[in-house]
Amino acid sequence: MLKILCFSFWFLFHPVHVTITSIDFVPEMDIFKVFVRMYFDDFLRDYKLGGEDAQNKDFTNNNSPSREAMEKYLNEKIMLKLDAEQLSGKLKDMSLTDNEISMNLEFGARKKPKTFTVKNLIMTNLYSDQSNMIIVKINEFEEGVKLTADITEQTFKIK
Repeated sequence: MLKILCFSFWFLFHPVHVTITSIDFVPEMDIFKVFVRMYFDDFLRDYKLGGEDAQNKDFTNNNSPSREAMEKYLNEKIMLKLDAEQLSGKLKDMSLTDNEISMNLEFGARKKPKTFTVKNLIMTNLYSDQSNMIIVKINEFEEGVKLTADITEQTFKIK
């Protein structure tokens, strides 16, 4: 009975390992606007797993060192490619509320792509049950995909 009670207690408090990412192409500005949301405690574990020191970073106050660290982390974990061209993102803002951190990034785009590839490695080395939910919207094309620790990349053919 004690085993069942302990297992039930553990299961009740076991977190969901999921991130949400939306990617929207803004043709009049030639940019991709990217929104990312994840649990902050999971982010800190993943950040430290990458060999980074979170002790000197205060991700709650949006200062320059924390913004630079977050931008570096996101560019290493979320990779966007237009055809064969790797894009780099700039962090525009981030906010932390109730253990959820939300970020907005912009990735420059110079042309209308034929293919668009998304690779998401957020927490894939941390949790085997990690789910990175992604929605891509480029002009009339819109598709959602679930990336996991086993499947970290998806290529979309844009019409």
